[in-house]
Amino acid sequence: MKKHYNITVKGKVQGVWYRKSTQERAIALQINGNVRNLPNGNVYIEAEGNKNKLNLLLEWCAEGPEFAKVDVVSFEESVLQFFESFDILR
Repeated sequence: MKKHYNITVKGKVQGVWYRKSTQERAIALQINGNVRNLPNGNVYIEAEGNKNKLNLLLEWCAEGPEFAKVDVVSFEESVLQFFESFDILR
């Protein structure tokens, strides 16, 4: 059963390839959705997939790419949007 998570990642997560790395990980996990930088320095992710794969993405989000320093990852379940790919938004 598919789930939809709204994920917020706080820390040093902009300017460290976080969005591109998230996209690559999501595609590898067969997760659809999108990722974008927020004006306050956080990264926001909408992700849809099965619960086990979403949990793997959440675990990855807590680490992020090599130069990221993640302080907090929070998420909430939301309504499915039926995304067909995983995109980087501006």
